[in-house]
Amino acid sequence: MSKYWNERVHKLEPYVPGEQPKDKRYIKLNTNENPYPPSPGVLAAIKAAVDDSLRLYPDPEAADLRAALAERFGLSSENIFIGNGSDEVLAFSFMTFFSPDRPVMFADITYSFYKVYANLCLLQADVIPLDDSFKMPVSAFCEPSGGVIIPNPNAPTAQGISIESIRKIIEADPDRVVIIDEAYVNFGGESVVPLVKEYPNLLVVQTLSKFGALAGLRVGFAFGAPELIQGLNRLKNSINSYTIDRLALAGAKAAVEDTEYYKRTAEHIIRTREHTIEKLSEMGFKVIPSEANFIFITHPQYDAEALFHQLREKGILVRYFHQPRISNYLRVSIGSDEEMEAFIQAVADLVKA
Repeated sequence: MSKYWNERVHKLEPYVPGEQPKDKRYIKLNTNENPYPPSPGVLAAIKAAVDDSLRLYPDPEAADLRAALAERFGLSSENIFIGNGSDEVLAFSFMTFFSPDRPVMFADITYSFYKVYANLCLLQADVIPLDDSFKMPVSAFCEPSGGVIIPNPNAPTAQGISIESIRKIIEADPDRVVIIDEAYVNFGGESVVPLVKEYPNLLVVQTLSKFGALAGLRVGFAFGAPELIQGLNRLKNSINSYTIDRLALAGAKAAVEDTEYYKRTAEHIIRTREHTIEKLSEMGFKVIPSEANFIFITHPQYDAEALFHQLREKGILVRYFHQPRISNYLRVSIGSDEEMEAFIQAVADLVKA
């Protein structure tokens, strides 16, 4: 604590990211990173952008990237906002669309950054409990509120929510903004980006960190009605007009344009995920149905926190959350086939022991 911090900073409980240890080489299954490299076209585009133009500011409107996204999703550039990773887009969205006088709704088991943003923005939070199967209670999210944010699929549970259910939540109150966070939608979910043409109160947020294998580049985007996008730009340009650098813009545009490469890698990850689920189920693990590039697992006879530490000792990192209702679960990112075989063998050895 510092006497120089203001009262708001003193009260913050910051988000805790997955560990990135440097003491030795680990199999990293703890931060949902893509196990495969970016498209070769992405690397070529970034290298081509390394020239004397780096002395100039980047395009604050990210016009070329927005045009590429508009063409891919059948939208207008006016429907698209670009940010420094989806976390920044989400933070700007909380600041732009939610107000302290009406609570914002999110689940009790979900991406923990939502609670951090709510506290930072001095918002009331209406925390909605997931049901006993960790599914979203759609009717609860249809109740009056000042806004809704739902990841589809959810994190850390990996379960998706249907488009019909999302429609019900959007239509329940056309005067509030509903944000659908689609960070993992490309691994088995169904995107609601097409619905932004129908609903002026829908904002869909995506990222290139997972599907695009560009977690180190930091590019995210939002899709919505021009009115919503204009609000995000007003907020962004009141903080930092140049959120995306030249290299990131070049690499992101190439990634958006190389759909076939990323479709193949996503299909590979899905196959590896299903094989991993099968092997863990044979060992008695309960695995929540997954539409993401990670799985959420528990075993009735083994303590999750103990397994977390034992796997770490074997050089394998997974994610453990010491939180109510999920303290006996582990979140496991899907790595390469070789990494997942090593994980399965390590788990088998620990369970036998």
